[in-house]
Amino acid sequence: MGGLNITADILKTIGDALDYKIPGLGVKVAMVMIAILVLILGIFAIKIIVALFKKVLKRGKMPELMADFLGKFVSAILNIMLLLLVLGFLGVKIDGVFIGLSAVIGLVLAFGMQDTLNNIFAGIWLATLRPINIGEVVEVNGMKGKVAGLSVLVTELVTPDNTHITIPNSQVWGSPIKNDTRMPTRRVDVDVGIAYKEDISRAVQIAMDMLKGNKMVMGDPAPDVVVTSLGDSSVNLQLRAWTRTEDYWTLRGWIAKNIKDVYGKEDINIPFPQLRVHMDV
Repeated sequence: MGGLNITADILKTIGDALDYKIPGLGVKVAMVMIAILVLILGIFAIKIIVALFKKVLKRGKMPELMADFLGKFVSAILNIMLLLLVLGFLGVKIDGVFIGLSAVIGLVLAFGMQDTLNNIFAGIWLATLRPINIGEVVEVNGMKGKVAGLSVLVTELVTPDNTHITIPNSQVWGSPIKNDTRMPTRRVDVDVGIAYKEDISRAVQIAMDMLKGNKMVMGDPAPDVVVTSLGDSSVNLQLRAWTRTEDYWTLRGWIAKNIKDVYGKEDINIPFPQLRVHMDV
């Protein structure tokens, strides 16, 4: 009997603790615990729902950028719904919250919501028309990097040295976008100068033979070597070779290195700027 009395006392104490109203809030401890539990479970549930949602979109062959954008949009909506649900458990009247949110939104709209709305609509256009896509290398607003993500408000880039850049969507949509990896092929242009005394035709032919000897250089369109200008100390040539986009930087580095080596072996002089100073004594 003694054990039963102790158990009853413990249960009563727990019950009293759960029924206790927190001063200043007027909410029972039990409701606060339920709200915390709902918040934790809701966060995990939203992550699972969004992941499944994006997976379904990708199975339907939706572009990754659009799937990523819609996933973040749905996540934002679900998180707002979860917040309202938790506030309901804490005794906050949802109608009052909506009225308060409406008032806040009205003030924000009056004091600068235009920029936020511009970013949202720009994000929708970017996700729909896809001038950029996840994994592509682009240059926008003077900043260049690989597209890492597109959210409701911002576009994320990662530079080759692993610097993370965040750009408002309105600045991306409202600016010219240079996409380096959208097309399957690109032309590599490498400039080199030869001395005026050299035979231009011979220099061009040597460069052409070098280009044609590399498997990364496409035969169609064919490579070319052209005279671009007559400089102060050199005849300037440009070596042009088409290649697959993924081979662009590899081929560019190869051409720059090998044209110097080949011209050196063939005794074709690559001059450097010189300045002669005459002094009258």
